[in-house]
Amino acid sequence: MTRPNLQIALDHNTLESALANVTKVGDIVDILEVGTILCLQEGNQAIRCIKEIFPEKKIVADTKCADAGGTVAKNVADAGADWMTVICCATLPTMEAAKKEVEELQVELYGDWTFEQAESWRAIGIKQAIYHQSRDALLSGETWGEKDLTKVKKLIELGFNVSVTGGLSVETLKLFEGIDVYTFITGRGITAAKDPVQAANDFKNEIVRIWGE
Repeated sequence: MTRPNLQIALDHNTLESALANVTKVGDIVDILEVGTILCLQEGNQAIRCIKEIFPEKKIVADTKCADAGGTVAKNVADAGADWMTVICCATLPTMEAAKKEVEELQVELYGDWTFEQAESWRAIGIKQAIYHQSRDALLSGETWGEKDLTKVKKLIELGFNVSVTGGLSVETLKLFEGIDVYTFITGRGITAAKDPVQAANDFKNEIVRIWGE
């Protein structure tokens, strides 16, 4: 079992505010995500800027692509993204087209999806899945629980590198002890903290405490 990555989700409305955060914590976290909101607001310019500042980091374009997979993936890859997300309801041809243009494709699990679908994603060579507690679900009072952990474990058994996200805090991480999580993704857990640098270090230190160096 390897140490999980720490990924920051830059779901900012402006490139200026995203850069203000990422320049503080980019060297602490492992993966930098140009979040969906930032992708919609600032487009590929955000990807280009962040890749230029952190050329050695993996950059994720969180497009949640549902269609035109090849075109969207080529555009973000040309801008500097290494990985891209597709939404789980996208068709297999959309996923296959996108997969050809980026280093790795990540399937975002929202709403209703099945393990039968997950098996079909693995069958076409997709290695990464993102298990999600949505912002809206969390605001409605849902929390991480055994039902989530069971699904995460099954996805890992199917051969996925599984990232988890959605309302994560440093205290939440211990729920996943003993599970081979690939990446913990947090946005506001770092960016909304009074001291983002301390918050990023707290996440990183807790991951190391639980999973080792």
